[in-house]
Amino acid sequence: MSTNQEGSFLNVLSVNAYNDRYVVSDLNTLDITASPEYKKEQYVISYLNTKDSINTNISISRNIPDEDVEDAIFSKVYDELALDQAIEYQIRYVETFNNIDDDRQFNLFIIDPLVIEETYLDTVEKINYIDYIIPSPLLIKAVYAKEIIDDDGVHCFIYFEENDAFIAVYKDKEFLYTKSLNFSLLAMHERFCELYGERVEYKDFVRFLSTQSLKDTESDYKDYMFKLYKEMFSTINDVISYIKRAFELEKIDQVYIGSQIYIATKLHELAEFELSIESYDFDFNYGFNSSQVYIDQLHLLMQAYATIPDDEKYDINFTIFHRPPKFIKRESGKIIMLVAASIVIAFSYPVAFWSLAYAENLHLSLLKNEYSELHRKKDARMKIIDAKKAQRITNIDKLKKEETEYLKKKNTLVKIHDVKVNYPMKAKLLTMFTSDFNKHEVRLESIIYTEDIKSKKFIFNLLSTKDKKITKLVEYLTKRYNNKYNFIIENIIYNDKTGQYSGSLEVSL
Repeated sequence: MSTNQEGSFLNVLSVNAYNDRYVVSDLNTLDITASPEYKKEQYVISYLNTKDSINTNISISRNIPDEDVEDAIFSKVYDELALDQAIEYQIRYVETFNNIDDDRQFNLFIIDPLVIEETYLDTVEKINYIDYIIPSPLLIKAVYAKEIIDDDGVHCFIYFEENDAFIAVYKDKEFLYTKSLNFSLLAMHERFCELYGERVEYKDFVRFLSTQSLKDTESDYKDYMFKLYKEMFSTINDVISYIKRAFELEKIDQVYIGSQIYIATKLHELAEFELSIESYDFDFNYGFNSSQVYIDQLHLLMQAYATIPDDEKYDINFTIFHRPPKFIKRESGKIIMLVAASIVIAFSYPVAFWSLAYAENLHLSLLKNEYSELHRKKDARMKIIDAKKAQRITNIDKLKKEETEYLKKKNTLVKIHDVKVNYPMKAKLLTMFTSDFNKHEVRLESIIYTEDIKSKKFIFNLLSTKDKKITKLVEYLTKRYNNKYNFIIENIIYNDKTGQYSGSLEVSL
């Protein structure tokens, strides 16, 4: 099977690094494996959860030449999102063609390389390399490439995982938008316990989802699960309304909804009732044979995506765990091949001439034997001395390398500790507030973060076409985050030139 530019591979290993699950293909059969191994004839593909990346849309002028597009995108992203200049984020993008305006539109996926390192730390220890890492919503492209869905239109895909959930929209078979939902299986479990009023073990919650249909069950959990699903579909409906408005879509033609685990309740039936959109189960037949009862749909998507032609894949690959190049492409390999070629040429010198010279050299060698014997002991001792000197130099070099490595690891650990303590909190709050701004149609112009011994503050410079949108946003934030954060906005200023209202919202953490 051909998978990418590296050549042909015997099988594909799909990796879910979040729950340490692996599925391997053998011809057309898929099997779950608990002990993946390094095999150079094996193609490895994995995915990143939507919540692990920053997903945003930006536009740039069509006057920018193609060769400068990437630099323009990177520069604009760092400025508009106020990204930390000290971090070299991995930024990948897909151009979208929605014809909303004359600028070129791009859908961006932005991720801190440290997140990738931490996510795949255990996986890489087992299999050494990962050929392809892609954001999970982009795997859905395989459904169109395999012609499983062959009609145009606007399709919405909703999928629930243990530690994430996402909604993705494709228009005319191309990716348009994605968003992480706060309804992962773990988050659903926590919310269910709140509604139920007492703690339920997560494994019992999953067992209920997998075995009890809400149509038939008489369980005490039934009414609370209905409440949970009502909240979930209400949030999904809000997101769909935003997508339709943002991308000027008349309607969503179909919804496909599924889960990482088997759920006895027909989610697509609930979705069709709650959303009033034609809905189907997110469970496609890719033609694989499997002896397993249930394989995560994302594993099936990865297996299918790995086999589609390269020109139908999105040019987005976040892997930093590359396999070593072929021997003949390595610098060391080229040198060895050059040396070998030189030796072959040298030994092609006429053997006959060597034979004649050998007789004379033998006579000379006999005369030198006596002299060599006298110096043998001296040479042996000199070699010992030279070896000791070389060993001393080697030991000094090793000591310097160990000292350098120690300092690198020490600095890395200090940086990791700092990032773990500070960055996730700020990134989570930034994502949370940005989502609230988007819901109220208030645009974020810039962000300032200040911190001292007594306080931590965000200052959001906001823009809106109406001052009421800003005031409603502040009212909403004050009610929602009561007793958590303090919100202050001194005034809202109208700009005659731009026709927009602006204000600085100060959030004390």
